[in-house]
Amino acid sequence: PKGKSDDEIMRFCQAFMLELQRHIGPRLDVPAGDIGVGTREIGYLLGTYKKMQNSSAGGVLTGKGLEWGGSPLRTEATGYGLIYFTQCMMAQNNDSLKGKSCIVSGSGNVAQYAIEKLIQLGSKPITASDSDGFITDKDGIDEDKLAFIKELKNVKRGRIKEYAEKFGCDYTETPQDKTNPLWSVKADCAFPCATQNEIDEKEAENLAEAGIKVVAEGANMPLTNKAVEAVKKAGILYAPGKATNAGGVAVSGIEMMQNYRGESFTREEVDKRLKGIMQNIHDNCLKAANKYHFKDDYQAGANIAGFIRVAEAMADQGVL
Repeated sequence: PKGKSDDEIMRFCQAFMLELQRHIGPRLDVPAGDIGVGTREIGYLLGTYKKMQNSSAGGVLTGKGLEWGGSPLRTEATGYGLIYFTQCMMAQNNDSLKGKSCIVSGSGNVAQYAIEKLIQLGSKPITASDSDGFITDKDGIDEDKLAFIKELKNVKRGRIKEYAEKFGCDYTETPQDKTNPLWSVKADCAFPCATQNEIDEKEAENLAEAGIKVVAEGANMPLTNKAVEAVKKAGILYAPGKATNAGGVAVSGIEMMQNYRGESFTREEVDKRLKGIMQNIHDNCLKAANKYHFKDDYQAGANIAGFIRVAEAMADQGVL
């Protein structure tokens, strides 16, 4: 929701949880945030759950504030995990992210922390967007500029156009029902981190023409099926969201573990676990792809590895 006060958001969350609380629990189903649902909303939801259930169970929702049961790095996990996976993929191809120019869509949680990790690794992120349009900062988004984006989006709930006004860079409105020029910006790597189906076949072709060598999905299914085909046909290294954006879910699991144990891991420990998880996902995708003759196809590898894991578990447990 746009243009709503904290009180309006709180009342909506409370009304939503009045029904949702019947269907969730620490050992039943544990929701986490996504688009538009951050620590503020999780707090309102959790407070209502505790009141309705007369319970102190904090493990029923993940993405909580650090002061009330949250995990270090949970907020950053999806964006960081995306870049960790891409690091593994680049290393597999005797390359790295250092010095690479990167286009990123979105300016929410995933985009912010993907940009942050890119900066830390010596890359040069040059774009960010929202539903109105996108900025192109040819000088690169640095830590100070990213801090402005975080304040703008997380606190002021403003529009990305204000970044262009602040730093004097290009701003382009997103045309409705037309090809998005964001995906024609020249760069080395592309990280769609906004929403589903944001890149169609034509935009995928534009990525190739813009010199993009790697596309890694931060959002859930930001490329259409035809876009994926076009990216692969162009010889672009493609990493599917079902693998690359698993970091958020992974650290949600780590947060649940901490809640069960009644303890708190350090930021460094969680980061180490996240890196290991993303490396393992990368390796499983690559191993499955190559074993079944889809050489270095991360999409095929992710599909096959996921299917086999479920199918074998079903067979072992007598379901088939």
